[in-house]
Amino acid sequence: MSETAAVPKRSFPKIPFWAQTFIGLAVGVVLGLIAKNAHVDWLGTTLEQVGDIFVRLLKLAVPPLVFTAVLISVVNLRKVNNAARLAARTLLWFLITSLIAVTVGILLGILTDPGQGVNLKPEQLPKDLPSGDWLDFLTGIVPTNIVAAFGPKPQVLQIVFLGAVLGAAVLSVGKKAEPLINAAELVLEVVQKALWWVIRLSPLGTAGLIGTAVATYGWESLKPLGTFTVDIYVGCAIILFGVYPLLLATVARVNPLKFFQGAWPAIQLAFVSRSSVGTMPVTQRAVERLGVPKEYASFSVPFGATTKMDGCAAIYPSLAAIFAAQYLHIDLDLKDYFLIVLVSVIGSAATAGLTGAIVMLTLTLETVDTRLLPAVGLLLAIDPILDMMRTATNVAGQAVVPIIVSSREKTLDLDKYNHPRDIDAPDDDDATPLNVPAQATDRREPVSV
Repeated sequence: MSETAAVPKRSFPKIPFWAQTFIGLAVGVVLGLIAKNAHVDWLGTTLEQVGDIFVRLLKLAVPPLVFTAVLISVVNLRKVNNAARLAARTLLWFLITSLIAVTVGILLGILTDPGQGVNLKPEQLPKDLPSGDWLDFLTGIVPTNIVAAFGPKPQVLQIVFLGAVLGAAVLSVGKKAEPLINAAELVLEVVQKALWWVIRLSPLGTAGLIGTAVATYGWESLKPLGTFTVDIYVGCAIILFGVYPLLLATVARVNPLKFFQGAWPAIQLAFVSRSSVGTMPVTQRAVERLGVPKEYASFSVPFGATTKMDGCAAIYPSLAAIFAAQYLHIDLDLKDYFLIVLVSVIGSAATAGLTGAIVMLTLTLETVDTRLLPAVGLLLAIDPILDMMRTATNVAGQAVVPIIVSSREKTLDLDKYNHPRDIDAPDDDDATPLNVPAQATDRREPVSV
């Protein structure tokens, strides 16, 4: 009796996460054009609802994710050698790259005159528009009500403050706080697992968000502010594809192409979701897979997701200030440009990693000259289109700095960096929580750039 040969299972090639998101982007553009040009109202409404649900799901996880991530990040610093030096160097590189970004924004604005010839009337500013007053910003960091900080409109800076303070208190208590640490790690793991399910839906969310943008805006809406829009995209592209690769090649002495290979899923998700905090799990996983030790990545990425905003807090407000001054025929002097730099470098935490950068914009304009504020009404009309590129630049910077610092500290695993795996490799479902520390590696070898 002959044995029947086993029929091998037919396996389909797995589509990488970045490719899935790109397909969703392409489908969204096509559907958006159909909805706009063929006046298919139900299609435009459907795209809007799909995108809105995706963003809501991302934002739903923000309060518990930020709080537990910051808490565990602070606690994990006890397992990192020279934690104070690492934190200081991380902050220093945040400031350096922000300074470069705001300089690029100012130079672009001076060279291109984005506000010249704009004859549109600014819209009336909404009454509930968040303002950028320095005193409110500083006092707003400390919550007066813990419940309100996690309320319907989460105050991310206050949540970061609470997480950092509780983390410091846990460190001071010592071993007796281990049950609290374990509980926080469990909550973080559960939130990250749920958020990862949402992130898996990003191809659908991408189609909805991009489709809505195309159907709602289009060139007709952008044309009057065309120079300003191009400036934002060009400025962010200079930082994203020029400055960051240059820093990786010269300071970290690694191959920039490998960085984009490993970090592209996070950059792409940031572009469509417009949320640094919502993208944080993907950013951290990408950074770790590029060879940054987990215990350092668990501190630097959450820290960057709430404070490191080269797109929203440097390039955008600097160009917006120049646009507003030219549009309203107000001359800026050297002192005004200095104020733009100061606000952009120091006040970047005002953006807090959430969708949009209106607080940072109004903070900059009010600091430079309160007469510039009426121009905000014009910029609000196209803010979602601009925010896509701004957030992608933010997230790229949040991934670049940990690599630079790890390389300088000689803890970057170059084997991982030079062979980054796809962000949704088959073992992801069984992966350890993103903030659970692992033993740091100390393998460095020459790498060609």
